[in-house]
Amino acid sequence: MKIKKLLFFLLAGCLSACVASSKTETKAEKQGWRLSMQSYTFHLFSVVESLEKTRELGLHYIEIYPGQKMGEGFGDAVFGYGLTTEQQEQLRELAASREVKIVSSGVWTSSRDEWEKVFSFAKDMGMEFISAEPAREDWDIVELFAKEYGIKVATHNHPNGDSYWKPELLLEYIGQRDPLLGSSADVGHFKRMGIDPIPALGQLEGRLMAMHFKDIAPEGPEGVLEDVVWGTGVLNVKGMLEELKRQDFSGYFT
Repeated sequence: MKIKKLLFFLLAGCLSACVASSKTETKAEKQGWRLSMQSYTFHLFSVVESLEKTRELGLHYIEIYPGQKMGEGFGDAVFGYGLTTEQQEQLRELAASREVKIVSSGVWTSSRDEWEKVFSFAKDMGMEFISAEPAREDWDIVELFAKEYGIKVATHNHPNGDSYWKPELLLEYIGQRDPLLGSSADVGHFKRMGIDPIPALGQLEGRLMAMHFKDIAPEGPEGVLEDVVWGTGVLNVKGMLEELKRQDFSGYFT
């Protein structure tokens, strides 16, 4: 009888653990993918409000952009390495209470003397990577700090000739460097620069750390390509997902 009772409680405990786990694991995570919020989506709101909205959407990860107003409880502070130690701790606790992890910050376009502050801040906040567009002459120091602090650098591709707008250009600068340096590929920006995102993702295989995963509308009257809901625009969303699955991509969709 005692054995039966013991088995009952063990099974009940396992079932409870499974139920608790299913409440926190998203469908994307079951596929090995992690959906993350880019707080610029809520740039009209504060960091505090962005964390709450991320929680309401059922997401557990967020990338916060530098300079966003912190909001209630933080005075006039903005997000970045200027936060005090106390404010950083307050933010970590706030995010944890919302079951949201701050995995990244960006996009950073820092000056040469700022990079160590950025990496130190990312380390203190427990981030996995920073999203950045380092100046082309800064890669030596960026690589140095990435290795020193153990923080990955996911390079963004804004749609202009001064950025790393095509995979070949980024790989020219990081292809022979430490694996901590990689790509945060914005597929919408690839299209805006006349690049097919699917082969571009293929070129970046092994360096993809995160995605700014988008769909965009057909070109508007002034040549603008607006972001739209996945699957409603001109990008081959299914094809991009298939390519990422082929690569066994396990980074963040932001």
